[in-house]
Amino acid sequence: MEQRVFGPEEKKVLVGRIKAYFNRELGEEIGQFDAEFLLEFFGSEIGAYYYNQGLQDAARVIELQTEAMKETLYTMEEPIL
Repeated sequence: MEQRVFGPEEKKVLVGRIKAYFNRELGEEIGQFDAEFLLEFFGSEIGAYYYNQGLQDAARVIELQTEAMKETLYTMEEPIL
C-alpha cells in the first residue's frame, strides 16, 4: 500500500503543534528540524496503530449502519396473504 505523506500545509500545522506542545508542557523550545524529525518518527513508529484503529472504527460504523438499514428494510416488507 502507498504510504501517505502529509502535504506541506498539514505538515506545517503538525510541526507547529509539536513545537507549541514542547513549549507549553515542557517549558522547552524545540527547533523546526527537531519537530519535523519527531513527526516523522512518530508517524513511522506508531502511525500504523492509529491508522489500523481508524479502519476498525470505520468498519464498526459501517456495520452499525448496515444493521440499521436491514431493520428498516424488514419494516418495509409487505405482508403475504
